[in-house]
Amino acid sequence: MANKPLRVLVVGCGNMGAAHSLAYQQVDEFTLCGLVARGASKVRLKAQLAADIPLFDDLPQAIKETQADAVCIATWPDSHEALALTALAAGCHVFLEKPLATTVSGAKRVVATAKLAGKKLVVGYILRHHPVWQRFIQLSHGLGKPLAMRMNLNQQSSGSAWHTHKMLMQSLSPIVDCGVHYLDVMCQMAQSSPLSVSAIGVRLSDEIAPKQFNYGQLQVRFEDGSVGWYEAGWGPMMSQTAFFIKDVIGPQGSVSIVAREAGGEGQSANVEAHTRTESLRIHHAELNAQGEFAHQDEWVTASDEPDHFALCQREQQFFARAIFDDSDLSLHQQQAIESLAVVLAADLAVREQRTVLIKEML
Repeated sequence: MANKPLRVLVVGCGNMGAAHSLAYQQVDEFTLCGLVARGASKVRLKAQLAADIPLFDDLPQAIKETQADAVCIATWPDSHEALALTALAAGCHVFLEKPLATTVSGAKRVVATAKLAGKKLVVGYILRHHPVWQRFIQLSHGLGKPLAMRMNLNQQSSGSAWHTHKMLMQSLSPIVDCGVHYLDVMCQMAQSSPLSVSAIGVRLSDEIAPKQFNYGQLQVRFEDGSVGWYEAGWGPMMSQTAFFIKDVIGPQGSVSIVAREAGGEGQSANVEAHTRTESLRIHHAELNAQGEFAHQDEWVTASDEPDHFALCQREQQFFARAIFDDSDLSLHQQQAIESLAVVLAADLAVREQRTVLIKEML
């Protein structure tokens, strides 16, 4: 590791910008040199950080004045591409909250620009840094092929959370915004390229634009025959029943995340609960001579599970290692493009009421 910490700017001072800013204060490889946002959120975050951190309205100005080495982008999704390209053009490494962009072509532009600039680009797939989610994916590889993967994250939201969801839907639908996380998990489980996507969606509120939909479900097919579905809905009308399902099924059995607390009443809009696992249930399909199960289900309990803040720290430690160790991030970036292509294909499938081939998107 280098002796001198990297100077990092945070752009976007909402929930994720605040989480990453707090993480930078705990990661020795970085020093937070500025906060960038158009509104008053940066002032509130500065007070929360209890540090004399410069505030800026404009990213190019902030980079120039602070001589930043890196930029963390945690803004609304429709600004990701432009901000990332600005940071890379100024010679900064980039940590970019998901998704890479709102189009596949935009995502490819960001990745190509990072490679051309010789700078590191890390996409904020927080579940990749969770030890139990890592174990969940690893266990799926012992279930045989093909796989059936079932995941959802419905959020019953009101007040400020519903306001945030309505703002997000001006850029992306729920199955795109949240879906990239879980399609990334599915791709890691299947270890196969996605082939096609079908999807349904519906607008359940007059508070969102006529062409937007706040509930959707996608079904994806992989080249190896594996299949998966993902469901996401936002808003005050959403049910609290069965909003937290994460499991994978193969010929040899199944593995399920069983989060009794995080999946309980009133937790669907709790961001802290979205990464919680609590326990894994491993089921074996083998039957004995009497046709009964040969093995009892196994339980793996997450006794020291990292919280959301600790996961943000792990993400930033990964970012630092990528820079200092000159890590090859090609696979990381390609998988970020592929998972985005799947959820954007799902969005297109809803709007055009047809199955979309992934090759149409790539």
